[in-house]
This record gives sequence, C-alpha cells and structure tokens, in this order.
Amino acid sequence: MHHTGGPGWRITMDTCTPMLMALYFRDVAGLAGAGTPALSHVSPAVRAADHSMLISGVGGVAALRDQWEFWWSRLLQAHPSNEPNISPPDFPELAGLPALQRVAQAHFGAAVSWSREQEQVYSSMAAQRETLGGHKILADLVQNREMELGRSSRDFTLTIVEVPLAEPRAWFLEPNRLIMSSHLLDDPENFRSYVQPVVDLLV
Repeated sequence: MHHTGGPGWRITMDTCTPMLMALYFRDVAGLAGAGTPALSHVSPAVRAADHSMLISGVGGVAALRDQWEFWWSRLLQAHPSNEPNISPPDFPELAGLPALQRVAQAHFGAAVSWSREQEQVYSSMAAQRETLGGHKILADLVQNREMELGRSSRDFTLTIVEVPLAEPRAWFLEPNRLIMSSHLLDDPENFRSYVQPVVDLLV
C-alpha cells in the first residue's frame, strides 16, 4: 500500500484480494463485459471454462452473470473497509447466489493461487516504485491543480485500487475511487490523462 498526502488530502494506492478473486471467477466463467464499470479482462489472461452443465440447474449463465454482478457491486461498495473474503467449502458469503457458489467451489484453489501470484507481482512493482520515486506524480497532480486554482487543496481522500487488467486505463467510481490497471503508472502520460481530471474534481 502506498500513501501520498498533504495538508487535508490523501491518495492511497493498493490492490485488493477479494477483487482479484472476483475478476478471476468472472474471466474463468467467460463473463466478458460483466459488472459496472465493465473492466477489461485480466492479464495474464485466464482461460474460460464451460460451466453450462455445472450451473444448468440453478439458472444457467444468465443467473451466473447477474449473481457475479451483484457480488462485484457489493465488493466495490465495501472497499476499502469490510472487504468480505470468501471461505470454502460452502462459501456462506455467497449465500443466495447458487450459480456463483458452484463456480467458486470449482475454481477456488486456482483463484487463490492466481490471486497470490498477482499480489506478489504487485508487491514487487510497488517496492520498485518506492525506490525509484514512481509515486511522485501523484503529488505533482495535486500541486499542479493548486497552482492553477491559486489556492490550497480542499480536504479529500482518493482511493486507487490497482488490479492486473489488459487494458491500460482507469475507471472512476464516484465520489472518490478509481479502479486502475496496475501497469498504468508505467506510462505517465496515459496515467495523467485518466487521473488528472479526477484530482482536478477533488482539489
């Protein structure tokens, strides 16, 4: 986790294990475009499997998509506090979502392994950023806006959730959160194009 801040403002960047798990289940179930916002598929890619037999008795793919979207919206609302992990073998956190429960039961081990691998990659990347000063751009965005306005920033908090997405972009969630490809910061100009408008709004 990284914190950047000044008088009254704070920007936090981190990844999120429950969201990593959710994105794995989405992609392994072939639910492209599911959820709001509709994030791109993960990278490295997860191969989709055919779940039609597994979930045919509990509403099929349409029910699975609805249930995943409901769970995803719950994860977004809960972050960054009260993040509900899921616990095998019965996944009580997914009670009332039987199609999603079956997919979770079928792929939980693989999802845990994949998520842990992505967390390790993220930790290494974040440590390298700290060493090289890669987060300085965040303070620069705020300071640039303060200079434009001729005043200090208002009090605000911005939470940036980084996940390994194939599309190098960010998605704004009102009032003060961004979901972002974990490699977007590697391209400062592209990063600015997504994050500066949000900072401008908050400052």
